[in-house]
Amino acid sequence: MSFSVGPTDLDPPVALAPMAGITDRPFRDLVRSFGAGLVVSEMVASQEMVQAKPGVRERAELSADVENTAVQIAGREAYWMAEAARQVADRGARMIDINMGCPAKKVTNGYSGSALLKTPDHALSLIEAVVEAVDVPVTLKTRLGWDDDCLNAADVARRAEEAGVQMVTIHGRTRCQFYKGRANWAAIADVRKAITVPLLANGDILDASDARAALDASGADGVMIGRGVQGKPWLLAQVAHDLWDSEAPDIPSGSVLIDMVSGHYEAMLEFYGGDLGLRVARKHLGWYMDEVGTPAPLRREVLTARTAADVLRLLPDALQRHQQESAA
Repeated sequence: MSFSVGPTDLDPPVALAPMAGITDRPFRDLVRSFGAGLVVSEMVASQEMVQAKPGVRERAELSADVENTAVQIAGREAYWMAEAARQVADRGARMIDINMGCPAKKVTNGYSGSALLKTPDHALSLIEAVVEAVDVPVTLKTRLGWDDDCLNAADVARRAEEAGVQMVTIHGRTRCQFYKGRANWAAIADVRKAITVPLLANGDILDASDARAALDASGADGVMIGRGVQGKPWLLAQVAHDLWDSEAPDIPSGSVLIDMVSGHYEAMLEFYGGDLGLRVARKHLGWYMDEVGTPAPLRREVLTARTAADVLRLLPDALQRHQQESAA
C-alpha cells in the first residue's frame, strides 16, 4: 500500500511525526534504521532558521544523501517561509512540510502553527510562497480546525492541493483540544473526500490496531505516528509489518537493546556536544527504561548521572534488570 510524493516513495506508508525536542537527527536515523516510509524533523521556525539563530539549524540538519526525509518549517511571513524552505532544500531535504498544526501557545500567539487555520487566506499565501521557492515536494500538516466552531481542514486541504501541496497529514483534533480526549479519525474522512493527493492520519496511533482503525475510519492512505514511538524506535516498522506484511523488524532485547540504546546515546552526545547532549538524552533514556520496567532507584541513578561514562556504565544493568527479575 505504498505511494509516492514526487520522487519519494513512502514504502511503507508509515511516517514519523515531527516532535519538538525529540525527532532530531540521531532519533530520525535510528527510526529509519528499522524501516520507515518517511521521517520528519522537529519543527523549525523559519525566520530563526534564516537568521541562523543558534541551535535552530541543527534541528533541521540532514545529510544530502538521506532519503525519505522531510523538514518541517513554521512561520507567519511568506518571505521567511520561502527562504527557510530554500535553505533546507539546499542542505539535502527531500521534502518540505509546512506546520499548520502546532497547538503550543508560544507558536499560536505568534500567529503560526494551528493559528493559521483562523486565517486560511493568509495560510494559503504562505503555502504558495513555499511551493514556488523549491523544486522538492511540499506537504502540509494541520488539524481538524481551530475549535469546534472552525472545522475547516477539508477546505484548507483542498486549497492547499490547488496551490501545489503534494500530501496532507491531519491530526484528528482541533487546536483547542491540544492533546486531550481522543483523536477523531472519522472526521479526517471529510479531508479525504476533498483532496486527491495522499493523506496521512495522525493522533493517538500507538500500535498496529490503532493504525488499522485510523485508516478504516478516515480513508487515509497511511498513518503518521508520534508519541507512540518514544522508547520504541522500531514501532513504525512493526506497524508496517502487521498491516502490510513488510519485513518484520528485529525488536532488540538483552545485549542488542543495550547496544542500541548506548549507540543512540553516544550519537546524541556527538550531535549536541557533551553537556547539552547529556541533558537532551535523558528523556529518551527514560522512555527506554519505561519499556523494560527499570526499577525506580536505578532509573533515578541513570537520569541523574553527571557524566556520559557513568550513564554508559549503568545502562547494561538498567536495561537488563527487568528481564532478570522476570526470569527469577
